Amino acid sequence: MTCPICRKPSDTKYRPFCSRRCADVDLGRWLSGSYVIPGHPEEDETAARPPTDDGPVH
Repeated sequence: MTCPICRKPSDTKYRPFCSRRCADVDLGRWLSGSYVIPGHPEEDETAARPPTDDGPVH
């Protein structure tokens, strides 16, 4: 198996990556939004809820 970041052979300690550096690069890409999982966009939860006429909450 090769590292999905740099294509070097993977290390069992960091599998599927070859090093901590490549694992961190991958994590950074997920956290920054570079990677996305395809799917339908979610509606805003507050916009999808119909308005209520309950009055003020005390």
